[in-house]
Amino acid sequence: MYIKDKKIFKWEVAGVFWIIIVGSLLHFVYEWSNNSPIVGIFSPINESVWEHLKLGYWSTILFMLIEYWFLRRYVSGFFLGKALGIITLELTILIIFYSYTAITKEPILWIDIGSYIVGAILCQLVSYRIFKKPISEKSEKLGLAILIIFGIILGLFTFYPPDLPIFKAPTKS
Repeated sequence: MYIKDKKIFKWEVAGVFWIIIVGSLLHFVYEWSNNSPIVGIFSPINESVWEHLKLGYWSTILFMLIEYWFLRRYVSGFFLGKALGIITLELTILIIFYSYTAITKEPILWIDIGSYIVGAILCQLVSYRIFKKPISEKSEKLGLAILIIFGIILGLFTFYPPDLPIFKAPTKS
């Protein structure tokens, strides 16, 4: 592994821990803020699956903003890597949640936590793999657009959720 690759790899490993810890803290920030609507943009306002996607998105975005200043000279696909990493994280959570609840008919906390951890690892692994490839400027702009649009949609659907199960807090049977 070259020095550049080691540096990138260390950042991505650190990112796994950051995403897990900061995402876990974000779970409680809305309540700690006395239900501030502004905080609700970044932190789950209820126990719906959709709201919990904020944990992975915003913790990764915060890490990304720090990481960018240190890695921008070493990678050509930074934003695309992070966008595809976040998509991987979110899909991991969704696939695991809907797969096991199809059987159990109710959420199980340790599986949800485990899926978040697996998603964080996969997120950073995908980012790392993309970082090592030559990426066009057009693809990089697409990655940045995906990150921005997903953030806007997360916030918008917090205040105007569609009438779909993913936006409703699960109930125990």
